[in-house]
Amino acid sequence: MSVAFEYTDMEQEFTLTRRTALIGSLGLAASPLLTACSADEQAMTGATQVHVMGVIHSGHRTSERYSLPILEAAIRKAAPDVILTEIPPDRVDQAITSFRETGKVDEPRTQVFPEYTDVVFPLSQEMGFRILGTAGWTQKIADDRRAALERIESDPSRAIEREVHQAALSHYSREIAGRGDDPLFIHTQEFDQLVEKSRSPYQRFFDEDLGPGGWTQINRAHTDLINSALDMITGQGLTALITFGSAHKYKILRSLQPRSDIEIRDTRALFA
Repeated sequence: MSVAFEYTDMEQEFTLTRRTALIGSLGLAASPLLTACSADEQAMTGATQVHVMGVIHSGHRTSERYSLPILEAAIRKAAPDVILTEIPPDRVDQAITSFRETGKVDEPRTQVFPEYTDVVFPLSQEMGFRILGTAGWTQKIADDRRAALERIESDPSRAIEREVHQAALSHYSREIAGRGDDPLFIHTQEFDQLVEKSRSPYQRFFDEDLGPGGWTQINRAHTDLINSALDMITGQGLTALITFGSAHKYKILRSLQPRSDIEIRDTRALFA
């Protein structure tokens, strides 16, 4: 029985600059729109309006309820100033440049996500929002994680752990059957609770083996980048749309809870 993992299509070639160079790697300092405000300026402007949107990657191509046109309509309704994407910071400029020059994205990491290649990048030229890379994945993390999972899979002493993990995923699949591609369901607490429960054995049993590629640390890497990007636009009254795979949504929302400078909007309203 294999140790299933939901990031199969994410293990492309990509690297990033870590948090020590976040301002430069996110490309924020050069943009007047995204320059951090002084305390007085912040007092004169509003909180950042934030939508956390769970996407389904390649599923957008086949789903009728969460198709690419439906995703596009939701983004138009959100009217973001900035979109925070599941693209590493040091890859996003290549993706943006190639799209501007050729009308196509040639960055391998970004190419696997139709929500970006078919919707976000084309809309950015029309709507003028900024695209930021806020994914914590690196090629080394992906390679090390793959090797660790292979070791776990071949270790007889881990059989019970693998079985418990698989049982949790099977239960999750049954619970979301028939509605796993419904954005009105994806953007609920019920969905988030089901995801968290389904990942619990994976997190408990394999976090130590997987290190930076484990569920805890990779989500922390994502949310560190997301929150650093939000730090740079705080107080300007902008609208930020965070687009990540739907399984990450509960982790992102939890990381945003302590912030007093943002207002989390109801993403379900974008699909009503």
